[in-house]
Amino acid sequence: MVERRSPKPDVEGSSPSGRDLLKSKGKNTMNNTMESIKTYFRGVKAEWGRVSWPDKNQVVGETISVIVIVFVFTVAIYLMDLLFKGLLSFIR
Repeated sequence: MVERRSPKPDVEGSSPSGRDLLKSKGKNTMNNTMESIKTYFRGVKAEWGRVSWPDKNQVVGETISVIVIVFVFTVAIYLMDLLFKGLLSFIR
């Protein structure tokens, strides 16, 4: 019968320990990560130039539209709140 033991992290043997694997992979992983980040930002820079930005009049018009819609919904919700508060006061 063969005795099986789990490898001890501090004992070096024929198979690399966890620390050795981390040391050998750490440099490659760091380089790969840095290259991936650089590649990502190169892509972002390339895409940034292809974006068709809206002109100032369109931005101003859409901003005003959003503000008006938010105001209208705010007033509508306030009026519904008053209505429900009045209806619920009859229940008491």
